[in-house]
Amino acid sequence: MNNVMAENRIHPSSADHQEPLSAKSSDHLLPESAIPSSSPPSAEKKPLPPPTYVIQLPKEQIFSYPPPENARKFDLLTRRKTGRSRCRTCLYVTIVLLLLLILAASITAGVIYFVFRPKAPSYTVQDLSIRGFNLTSPSPISPVFDVTIRAENPNKKIGIDYKSGSEVEVFHGDVRLANGGLPVFYQPSNNVTVFKTELTGSNVVLATNVKSAILNEQKQAKVPLNFKIKAPVKIKVGSVKTWKITVRVSCEVTVSALDEKANIVSKDCQYNAKLW
Repeated sequence: MNNVMAENRIHPSSADHQEPLSAKSSDHLLPESAIPSSSPPSAEKKPLPPPTYVIQLPKEQIFSYPPPENARKFDLLTRRKTGRSRCRTCLYVTIVLLLLLILAASITAGVIYFVFRPKAPSYTVQDLSIRGFNLTSPSPISPVFDVTIRAENPNKKIGIDYKSGSEVEVFHGDVRLANGGLPVFYQPSNNVTVFKTELTGSNVVLATNVKSAILNEQKQAKVPLNFKIKAPVKIKVGSVKTWKITVRVSCEVTVSALDEKANIVSKDCQYNAKLW
């Protein structure tokens, strides 16, 4: 039986007992790159995407563009802003010019003041005669006041040119009795001018209490009247005239009666000038 088993043994073939190639035989081998590989070919390498950079800008430097449907609105808003900018520029220029004019006028006034030392003119009601003041009649009255006014210009080198458009009013309390104007004339320097003016009233209605008050005041020979004068003038310095200046005078005059024989009991006049 041992013989049978020995015969049935499988003997390896001569190919299985081949010795590995020695280092000497490696010179006859093909290069490794020329030996076909049994593994599948590797996938082709794809190019890498370009690097991405993130840039942060301040919010105020980010510009946006309107979509096409809003282009008209954007253009309209831009024009409005441009128009507003132009209006603001014109306004600023106008304000600057006005300030320069005011500054120039102030400098001129300052030079005139320090060089010529102007003095304020004085005004007073010198005489007074009243007609048509009937307090016993229930009808409206139309009084007439003949007023003599004294104007004094104490300046040595300054003249006063009285222009048209003046107004003189006379009141008793809050009731205007008559009105009129001043004559147009030129008053030279260091001069006193006395002139008359007529003030007239038309259909003046006096309440019962006003009539009673005036009758009581006449009994005491103290009837208070208020004369208000407004006169546009130009100041003349040498050959140069200023712009129009409005002179305002308020005279508190007390008379003995409201008739032709009225006497002035007391008077007090206040003067001021409006330069603009």
